[in-house]
Amino acid sequence: MTQKLFLEDSYLKEFEAEVVSVNDKYVVLDKTLFYPKSGGQSNDTGTLTRLSDNKEFQVVFAAKINDDISQEVNESGLQVNDKVHGKINWERRYKLMKLHTAAHVLDAVFHEDNGVLITGNELTQEKGRIDFNLKDFSREKVQAFIDKANEIINKDLEVKNYSLNKEEAMKIPGIIKLAKAAPPDLPILRITEISGLDTQADAGTHVKSLREIGKIVFLGIENKGKDRKRVYFDVQ
Repeated sequence: MTQKLFLEDSYLKEFEAEVVSVNDKYVVLDKTLFYPKSGGQSNDTGTLTRLSDNKEFQVVFAAKINDDISQEVNESGLQVNDKVHGKINWERRYKLMKLHTAAHVLDAVFHEDNGVLITGNELTQEKGRIDFNLKDFSREKVQAFIDKANEIINKDLEVKNYSLNKEEAMKIPGIIKLAKAAPPDLPILRITEISGLDTQADAGTHVKSLREIGKIVFLGIENKGKDRKRVYFDVQ
């Protein structure tokens, strides 16, 4: 199983690891900082440098394969037992951290409106997108939600990540905010808590305090049908 360093400290930028398996351009390490595309959040990119000869490989994609993380590099050549120095694209990672935490603030604000739930989401370096099962849908209403979210961000609430036994976690109201989603089939759940605002099961990367987000910017809305009211946003 790959040790997932991004869960231990999402602010780490570099690490050293050993290659444990290779399938052409797909490489599994004993530990990694590269976040895999999952939960709506885009994957990290960056480099792996082989320590024996300083040969650099570009990491263009990362995916979760069972309990491992597979890094796709731009060319073959890495071998099992190679020692590597990894470096993530920090600008990309930090933007995704801010977008993901901003999404949690928006989730909490929308959820206050008659228990509105998420029906889909996608976070890329360019923008965020969340789908809600919102009935009363208009630019004015969404803008009001975003204005409220920005007021909360200005309070600079603390963001904490920790693990909880699944039985204990499921006692927390609103711990799962994705519509029709079953609790993860895991004995221990990773929790993201925004102090005094929101607590939910989440395995993504986040900033430590809301002030780091800056400001949520409303980009637009789309009506994608029943239970799919789409909101686009960015942070700056």
